Formats: sequence, C-alpha cells, structure tokens
Amino acid sequence: MRLNSYDEWSPLKEIILGSAVNYTSHERELSFELFFYDQIATQTSFYDRMYYPHHTPPSVEPAAKDPSGSSPIKQRYVEELNEDIEGIAETMRSLGITVHRPLDLEQSMEVRTPAWPAAVVPPLNIRDNTLILGDEIIETPPQVRSRYFETQFLTPVFADYFRQGARWTVMPRPLMTDDSFDPSYVKGGPVEFIPNPQPSAYDVGFEMMFDGAQCVRFGKDLLVNIATANHALACDWLERHLEGRIRVHRVHKLADGHIDSMVLALRPGLLLVRTPQVAEALPEPLRSWDMIFAPEPGANNFPEYDNDDLILTSPYIDLNILSISPDTVMINEACPELIRLMEKNGFTVVPVRHRHRRIFGGGLHCFTLDTVREGSGAEDYFS
Repeated sequence: MRLNSYDEWSPLKEIILGSAVNYTSHERELSFELFFYDQIATQTSFYDRMYYPHHTPPSVEPAAKDPSGSSPIKQRYVEELNEDIEGIAETMRSLGITVHRPLDLEQSMEVRTPAWPAAVVPPLNIRDNTLILGDEIIETPPQVRSRYFETQFLTPVFADYFRQGARWTVMPRPLMTDDSFDPSYVKGGPVEFIPNPQPSAYDVGFEMMFDGAQCVRFGKDLLVNIATANHALACDWLERHLEGRIRVHRVHKLADGHIDSMVLALRPGLLLVRTPQVAEALPEPLRSWDMIFAPEPGANNFPEYDNDDLILTSPYIDLNILSISPDTVMINEACPELIRLMEKNGFTVVPVRHRHRRIFGGGLHCFTLDTVREGSGAEDYFS
C-alpha cells in the first residue's frame, strides 16, 4: 500500500516495529546524558515528573558506568524484550495489520564521523528519528550520537514506499560536536550538569536536533514540543518545508523532548493527557477538546531492577499507547489502571506484554512507526 499516515488514530493498516537485536549497553557520553536528562529528578509524585528522569535522587546509588563510558544491559532483559516485541508483532498481525521490521544490528558496530565515534545501538525506538506526514517520510536530525545512522536500518522499508510514490526527505544532519548542543534546559537543575564540553575544529554553534516523538499529528496540524535551541532550529526548518500543507503549532518545554507520554490524540475531539497542567499548556484549539487524564501508575506495574541497572523513563511511560482505530487502543498489560480507565471511556483495549520499557527508554508508541492509516488526507480538526 502507499504511504498514508496523517494522524494518530485512523484505522491502522501498516506499521514498522523496532528491533532490539544485539542491544548490549547504553553509551554514557554527552549527547546521551543531555537527551535523558530530567530537570525534575527528586520529586516524590509521579505527577511532578517529566518524561525521562535519567539521574537518580541523591539518596539512591546511581547505575554503574564502566571506564569506557558505557552502562551494560543484562542479557536477560534483552532476551525478554525480544520475546515481547515478537508477541506485539504477532498481536498486530492478528488484527490484520501488516508489520514491517528494520534490519537487525550486527554485533559491536561503531559509527565514526569527522567529529566523534560512537557505538551503534539497534533501531528500537524508531518513532524518534522519523516523522511520517501523509505521503512523506521525513528523517529527523538525531539527538544522540549512537543513533546517528539509525534510519539506515529502515532503508529497505522506506525504499519500498518510495517506489510506490512516497516522498522521502532527510533533514540536515548535525555535526554534533559538544558545542552543537544547547544545554540551557538542564542548567540550574537539582542534579549535576555535564562538565567540560570539548572544543572541536568542527564547531559551528547550535545545530538542528529533533525527534519525531516531539510531535503529535492532527491531520492538517502538527503539535511540536520545543525545549532547546536545537529543537527550535529544526522546527524552523519544518515550518518552511511544510508551508502551505501542514500548520505547525509550538508548545514550549512541555517536556524535555518527547511528548507522547504527555499527550496523545485518541480521535477527533478527544485527547489522552497526563495532567491538567499539561492540558493548560496546549494550544487553544486543543484546550476545547475532551480529555482523559491518565491515572497515576501503580508501584507494582514495573519490574524491580538492580542498583546497577540504568532506568531511562518515568513511571508514566505506559501512557505511551498505540491507537489501532478511533475506538481501539493497544496498551501494556501491566497497566490495569489505564486499561480500566480506557474501557470505562468506551475503548476496546488490546493488551500486550512489554516488561522492560524503563530500561530501553520506550513504550508502544516509541517502538512503532505507523506508515499506513485509512483516511483521505490532511483533515482540518482545529478550525
């Protein structure tokens, strides 16, 4: 089928599901630390936490980091994640959805640019580095060095859609020297800031860096979260590129980056929102929509981890659900509170198992990239 995905809720026909094959560690260098930084690290209520609380409160022993700068991931977590991903794929196929997969990562692969080297990670959270807008694939400029060429693993799928008529665009790639990153979001927070950025002959100042998961699609309108100068530059590019086709609406510092654990569109006129405070920050057209406010996650919803395990996401990661249609949603089976709430609001819930989302930094929406949904085009839901 031809690429066609303008919103988050129309009946789903085709999707790409990420891969965790040969995921062995997190590389703890500047870009990783900035990406997973959370300004609010010591709040006691889940309601006060942002999307990616990477640093731990002072009373908690931080995850181990070896001299090479990486934090190893236990193999049993990877094996269980791969089991869960295959279960998700099978559930999707049982719903009549065509599931595409990226190429697998070969073990111990490294990427090197003129400015830095980095160990490559698998194409797992594929929502991050690609934005699908209607009949166009837009590869976004990465924010983490180890993911610089992640979209290359999706090339066979993208090439097939291109042959069927899709547009295929790559946003400008950043050099990603230490000087390229805007650290203003994290300065002044209650935890340590990353010290001593290194000068480089390739410094050009702040550059475009931006993830597709900073966006929520509403047909003719695109909601975009901006937290840094890097995001703002990329959004400038998007606005110019999409002029006359899609309207861009900026929200500022709704999260440090991704907003699909803050707000998701369930169907025209209905949002899933983390808190009333998030709702107040939305553009005026969306504040008139009906809203379902997510329940606070239960403490038993998550596996217990060792002190040397690096936790990348907040307990609100499971708000990161995937819409199969305007009345059917896929939700992690470990979230009974959210499942009951969605069923109470008339939704059919498709439960799937996803155990280690906090270790690998993504929920169901993060792991997937919907490429074909039913619909006639860029509908106007804001007027």
